[in-house]
Amino acid sequence: QVQLVESGGGLVQPGGSLRLSCAALGSGFSINAMGWYRQAPGKQRELVASITRGGRTNYADSVKGRFTISRDNAKITVYLQMNSLKPEDTAVYYCNLKTPLYTDWGQGTQVTVSS
Repeated sequence: QVQLVESGGGLVQPGGSLRLSCAALGSGFSINAMGWYRQAPGKQRELVASITRGGRTNYADSVKGRFTISRDNAKITVYLQMNSLKPEDTAVYYCNLKTPLYTDWGQGTQVTVSS
């Protein structure tokens, strides 16, 4: 069983930065990919960024050039560095883990971009 522990959300002004972290706790699993999704009020959950076991990254068009996903393999942790934040980035951000057998989600962390 895997537990995903997220941290790093909060309130930031437009143009500011935040870094989200997601640690995968547990053992006996292999990872195909980890990533971040977000869900704003009244909207569907959408992919923000992902990184595969091989290091390939994928970003939503709306965050390209502003967000960077990275990982620490030793700590089984994925990070999302978010720069030049905009009010439309406001959402609950969810960590996502894909293994060969199942997909798991974190509990979500709120990111609010407002002046």
